[in-house]
Amino acid sequence: MYDLIGKILFAGIIFSVLLASLALSVSRISLNRHVWLAGFFSNVLDFFYLPLRYFFVQFSDYRVLDKWMSSMKNIAHKSDFSKTKNRIILAPHCMRALDCPAYSTKEGIQCKACGKCVFTRMKKDAESYGYRLYIITGSSFVRHVLSADRSIDGVLLVACDYELNKVMRGLNGKNVVTYGIPMERDGCYGTEVDYNKVISTFEAFKFKDSF
Repeated sequence: MYDLIGKILFAGIIFSVLLASLALSVSRISLNRHVWLAGFFSNVLDFFYLPLRYFFVQFSDYRVLDKWMSSMKNIAHKSDFSKTKNRIILAPHCMRALDCPAYSTKEGIQCKACGKCVFTRMKKDAESYGYRLYIITGSSFVRHVLSADRSIDGVLLVACDYELNKVMRGLNGKNVVTYGIPMERDGCYGTEVDYNKVISTFEAFKFKDSF
């Protein structure tokens, strides 16, 4: 009896390792091209995230894992995100100018469009494409924003790979569809996003009445 249980456990471990390895390979490929079953493999990596992250911390860079996972989630969510109607864009306050005059509220930083950083342009462009811009100081603001407006069904994220993956995982199954734009440089301040990627994403999911 115990011998049988041991064999079953061993087979389960081997199967889990093979499945996680296959999901990792697919996620790496997703950086350069479309992959099939992206949603399934995203769920596999979500399930094994903690042990995989430990492995990457010990032998590589955990940010690589988050980059692969967020890339595959974008592929998995692309079709559903295109069908959303009430969208917001969440961006980190670390992209602000150091002398930003904006003030903070429970809904994030209230941009004054002073022209000192990218948010002046992003706010204007976001509104023209049908998004509301929220500049947040932490992932805890995400749930507050969503709870304040239950009609939100699409969330476009601008963040580092770790935060992208974290928020995408956290909102999985929460009746919203996420899509992410990774920043070019992360950190606590002076971070940057390739604005061409922002515009191309707006264009890719443009509403028919947007301009």
